[in-house]
Amino acid sequence: MLKDDYTIDIIGRQEYAPQDTGEITLSTTGTYTQRGGARFIAYKEYDQEDPKLARTSVLKVEPGKVTMMRAGTTTRLILEKGKRHLCLYDTGYGPLTVGVFTSELHDALKQKGGSLRIKYTLDIDSNLSSKNELQVKVRPKKQDRM
Repeated sequence: MLKDDYTIDIIGRQEYAPQDTGEITLSTTGTYTQRGGARFIAYKEYDQEDPKLARTSVLKVEPGKVTMMRAGTTTRLILEKGKRHLCLYDTGYGPLTVGVFTSELHDALKQKGGSLRIKYTLDIDSNLSSKNELQVKVRPKKQDRM
């Protein structure tokens, strides 16, 4: 069971074509832990059609590299500055292999939280699919004081 003791704010921006853009914002609670040389940000994402359905998403943050994983799926995106990785992305209809190239990765995470900003592109069969930016802010939840 996740101990939701951190507030996690996520902004995801996508650009499919110059006039075709999208933005997703999420403010939720989750966990922020450190094991070995990696930090883990874990939170639940709820299905828009069925709010009772939730999947746990995990960001594993290592020096110069972030791995995005979603429980119950084959999704595993590897974001490593200056490198392109072939990764599995679960579309809901089955897995798709996508190329992920990370142009920027700013890791300002500290012991009690911080921020992460990543710019990357997704390509399918080496054809650009989208330009993406991900911003994540992690901070301890305010504790009620008696």
